[in-house]
Amino acid sequence: MRFFIAGIMQGSRRDDDICAQDYRTTIRGIVLDKYPEANVICPFELYPDSPFYGPEEGKRTFLDLADRATEADFLIAYLPEASMGTAVEMWQAYRGGARIFSISPMTENWVVKFLSERVFATMEEFAEFVASGGLDGITS
Repeated sequence: MRFFIAGIMQGSRRDDDICAQDYRTTIRGIVLDKYPEANVICPFELYPDSPFYGPEEGKRTFLDLADRATEADFLIAYLPEASMGTAVEMWQAYRGGARIFSISPMTENWVVKFLSERVFATMEEFAEFVASGGLDGITS
């Protein structure tokens, strides 16, 4: 099982700072508690300094992550607010046949609404779903 953790990094910021990334550790833990053999891909772990990359390295990183999303069986998107990068990753994963689960209050956002198999209002809701075997038997 290959999981890709997508989610807000810069969001709508106008500077090169990033939003808190602790949700990634939480999602990884939720997945690995239930599926210890899962391969969990986290863009922030792969490229922790990416918001500070120059144009060429930034573009290579962006395109690499979009490609990696196509290889996922499951993409878990954390979207407390809109994220253009996450939308691209979701689209790529969708086109690659991944099952997409979002944690977001944006239930009417078209990317979230139409690409997600299910949308969870809270991290706790998502954790309960996974722990109770909600992903069992689901394949991409």
